Amino acid sequence: MSIQRLVKMTFKKDRCDDFQQYFTEIQNRIESQPGCEGVKLLKDHADSGIFFTYSVWKDQASIDAYRNTELFGQVWPKVKEWFDDKPEAWSTELIK
Repeated sequence: MSIQRLVKMTFKKDRCDDFQQYFTEIQNRIESQPGCEGVKLLKDHADSGIFFTYSVWKDQASIDAYRNTELFGQVWPKVKEWFDDKPEAWSTELIK
């Protein structure tokens, strides 16, 4: 069964456009990682500084492997500097 992963990130208001542009640049690279079945970017309707990534992974091993890639090692430190609050993440399974 695949894992649906949600990551909530709150960005400094002056970094939101930077993040959206950067996500556009890296989306295909993330989706091409082994076990990744797709990744989308969502934006909170009420708070323009809150974004979510929604990704689907084959299994936990695929997520763990991605976290150890050179790509993740470049992406996470860069966007982390733009955060205005601590990120939150959930790994979920589709029930219905």
